[in-house]
Amino acid sequence: MPELLLELFSEEIPARMQARAAEDLKRLVSDKLKEAGLSFTKAEAYVTPRRLALVVDGLPEKQPDKIDEKKGPRVGSPEQAIAGFLKSSGLTSLDQCEKRMVGKAEFWFATIKREGSPTPLALLGLSDVIWSFPWPKSMRWGSERITWVRPLQRTNCIFGDSDVVLSGMGAGGFKTFGHRFLAPDEFAVTNFADYKQKLRDAYVILDPTERREIIARDGAALAQNEGLTVKDDKALLDEVTGLVEWPVVLIGSIDPQYMDLPPEVLTTSMRAHQKFFSLLKPDGALAPRFLVVSNMETDTQGKKNIVAGNERVLRARLSDAKFFWDQDRKVKLEARVPALAQRIFHAKLGSMGDKVARLQTLAAEIAAYIPGADVDRVRSAALLCKADLSAGMVGEFPELQGVMGRYYALAEGEHADVAEAIRDHYSPLGPNDRCPSAPVSVAVALADKIDTLVGFFAIDEKPTGSRDPFALRRAALGAIRLTLENKLRLPMLHVFYEALRFPSVVDNQEDEKRIARELLAFFADRLKVALREQGVRHDLIDAVFALGGEDDLVRLLARVDALKAFLASDDGANLLTAHRRASNIVAIEEKKDGAKHDGQVDQGMLSQAEETTLARLLDGAKAETKKALGREDFAGAMRALARLRAPIDAFFDKVTVNVADARMRANRLRLLSDIRRTLGQVADFGKIEG
Repeated sequence: MPELLLELFSEEIPARMQARAAEDLKRLVSDKLKEAGLSFTKAEAYVTPRRLALVVDGLPEKQPDKIDEKKGPRVGSPEQAIAGFLKSSGLTSLDQCEKRMVGKAEFWFATIKREGSPTPLALLGLSDVIWSFPWPKSMRWGSERITWVRPLQRTNCIFGDSDVVLSGMGAGGFKTFGHRFLAPDEFAVTNFADYKQKLRDAYVILDPTERREIIARDGAALAQNEGLTVKDDKALLDEVTGLVEWPVVLIGSIDPQYMDLPPEVLTTSMRAHQKFFSLLKPDGALAPRFLVVSNMETDTQGKKNIVAGNERVLRARLSDAKFFWDQDRKVKLEARVPALAQRIFHAKLGSMGDKVARLQTLAAEIAAYIPGADVDRVRSAALLCKADLSAGMVGEFPELQGVMGRYYALAEGEHADVAEAIRDHYSPLGPNDRCPSAPVSVAVALADKIDTLVGFFAIDEKPTGSRDPFALRRAALGAIRLTLENKLRLPMLHVFYEALRFPSVVDNQEDEKRIARELLAFFADRLKVALREQGVRHDLIDAVFALGGEDDLVRLLARVDALKAFLASDDGANLLTAHRRASNIVAIEEKKDGAKHDGQVDQGMLSQAEETTLARLLDGAKAETKKALGREDFAGAMRALARLRAPIDAFFDKVTVNVADARMRANRLRLLSDIRRTLGQVADFGKIEG
């Protein structure tokens, strides 16, 4: 079967958009082919800085024929109705139709065969894919009315031996270009194998996976020759792969006078501005060397010139960084704190100076729940944690905020705990980021995240399904990780109330309670996300949260773990079934009676041994469960409940609830309610699924 080859040739596509664009092209074209009834065996998309390409194998020569059936008027209908039906069906006489019974009446039916179009004709619909392509950002150029991520120069499309001229671009014939400088001349292509090989001959490696492997392999080899290793940076490797069509890896040197700069400054300057890879010595220290990936094939002297040019640019960058480094250390961090009053945190939440004042109080409060946290150091770290925002180095490299504050604090003689907390208070930034464990760092990091969450909830800037502009979900997940990974017994509601220090926003207790409840529910949702990968079911978290008042995340997780283990046992599974049975019976009868059956059981009215035994054991289980929960022995509480399985089974087997005696019936319904109350001490079993 012929193959389809499509190429969209344009000016340079931003590296960050390339992988998604290739996926979108494959998906959209595949969907369009399926809509047209064209099946295929395989589709593969490729991307370079200047082109998107797609090859589809196994397409048929033409669309499949279609047979449509059309119901007409009733047999014996007026001539005018018959004529209209024949005309709309493209038929000339009723001889081309057949009669069928529909119910008790007979109707005319037309069977219309529609021959499939040749595949090249059907492929013209791919123009819609091109002009509605979902780029994150797009532009217009010249007099064109279409939009694209960058000016689109040509669309090439062939199916087998047939040209497919898509509307808007191209004049037929698959003609493309190689490397912009090394092979700029136009050349013709006949199929995908020819396309891929001719591009390689023209210094373009089509497959991004191959370009990535070349960069990684050649870079590792160059580093190994120097006794070094390449610092792992997958994001940079992906970005550089999207910047070059013909990768040539070269190694350069860092001027020794700049090696005294903090390693983060060196790596950030090289990475952010120059897209250089850092190299490491065997002991893990930064080496005075770097890798640069050129998009040019040159002779030995040309390569030396490229390296020299990049070294010259890097020297200028590092000269600026050294100037900032020297100047910043002339001003103490504490002297920078007043300037935070001029830096707005949020128009409704005050300045960074206001935030720092809140952090000092809140971090000190949180420190009381963190073993080993020195309150004075916590206050010092909270005071200084944002001070480096006005430093020249952070102005040049915003991603170094906190990192530079640590260096400046150490240079000024601050305690190491304070300096580490200044660096760590933004962490963790994501699921793969390191979570602080030092007590002072944990206190300040938690205070920073909780202050942000409380503030934005107070001004009703909560995340929605599609928007989270202030990264509040990330902040909540970070707070959850800090709490759970450090096993902090932190009463979240109390901390939320302590954090509500926004007098211009929150001015009454009802608002405070509402905001605290909303935040706790938000934490519950984020906790489900955080625990999903650990196999913890969301309904178990709901079942524990539904009891109300549980805001200790460590205790909550212990309770969830015990509940999970309990439900995995036969006793737990059977008690869950019993809870549902009891709840359903009580709910039905309460609806029928228009009254609640949740009062105390009358022991004197218990007549059968099974209900007497159940009532006695329920009282014992309630007392034992309450004691176990008080000492946070959740496994013990579950064991106490497990002993109820046999008497509950016996009750349902031997005792009839809906008896004629109304008083006895009501008492037995209260006994069923008592089953719910007893089990409800450890979790709301009604929230548990399955």
